[in-house]
Amino acid sequence: MSKIVVGMSGGVDSAVAAYLLKEQGHEVVGVTLRTWLDAETEVSKCCEIDDAREISRKLGIPYHVHNVGADFRKYVTEPFVAEYLAGRTPNPCIECNPHVKWEGMIYTTHLFHADYVATGHYANIVQLPNGRYTVKQATAPGKDQTYMLYKLSQEQLAKTIMPLGTYSKDEVREIARQAGIPVAEKADSQEICFVEDGHYADYIRDHANDGTIADESNANNTNSKVDVLGEGNFVDTDGNILGKHKGIIHYTIGQRKGLGIALGHPIFVKEIRPETNDVVLSEEDAIFTKEAVCKDVHYMSIPDLKVGEEIPARVKIRYRHAGESAVLRRDGDGVRIYFENAVRAATPGQSAVFYDDDNCVIGGGIII
Repeated sequence: MSKIVVGMSGGVDSAVAAYLLKEQGHEVVGVTLRTWLDAETEVSKCCEIDDAREISRKLGIPYHVHNVGADFRKYVTEPFVAEYLAGRTPNPCIECNPHVKWEGMIYTTHLFHADYVATGHYANIVQLPNGRYTVKQATAPGKDQTYMLYKLSQEQLAKTIMPLGTYSKDEVREIARQAGIPVAEKADSQEICFVEDGHYADYIRDHANDGTIADESNANNTNSKVDVLGEGNFVDTDGNILGKHKGIIHYTIGQRKGLGIALGHPIFVKEIRPETNDVVLSEEDAIFTKEAVCKDVHYMSIPDLKVGEEIPARVKIRYRHAGESAVLRRDGDGVRIYFENAVRAATPGQSAVFYDDDNCVIGGGIII
């Protein structure tokens, strides 16, 4: 039997993960990572420490809180703001997992002389014949979380256990009820943990310094600035002005609702241009593409691709995307994706995650 640190979020999934490991005879230690503090109450709302502490008490396991606020700002909240100001739509959980959550939990294994870390993610960790570790999609449809995990390192995966990979959410809740776990009926969190009430644009405005970027279109004045928090122009693909928008941070590629402009027919966000503070609108067919390019590529099931090398894959371009058959081609430092069928709204800042025929993650990268 092993000693295992379980990351406790205060929710039912991590609670059941801890319960199952304890039932198997492992020595379990509950740990919550305090990632941020509310400015007024100084309470870490994202971690829900009180619930995690009560769950640990119910399970009869020791419980500790570990502060990772500095890393959370460095790897999650500051890049989140910067990406939106640059006209991109980031996924902060993808960066948080390897740089904050796993680094923080693995650090605590040294403090408590533990062997592994465990989480309540719906995914399976497998070791392939080539010796490399990867994550395989969860058994239950609709709950798979491998998309969020593609940046975990080989060292992190080798130290990790994910007990819920073969369970459905209903089964997890039933286990919690039978075990008397107090959060058995607790609703899943649907929001970015550090953005209260889902108002992410307000968060960006509050945490963006002056909200300006260099005007790269102005070759004669390098000191020219563009206020990307302020109003700008909606334009069509030919550059014709259609109306005013309220700031690029309020929009993402493929968006239709909430544009605040009526043209008498459906219109969608095709492109965001922070250098001119323009939001480009188009008909829906113009937001489909058969190609995309990724940077910051991380490989999981394979060590790398050689320049020019091509492999087949199924590619998800967002968390809820079912995936599309494609060919991956190493292109310099990045990967170019050739989709079999056009995909809708491949959004800069989001991740494209590559899967093989066994639903294992090959790797992934950031769409540019």
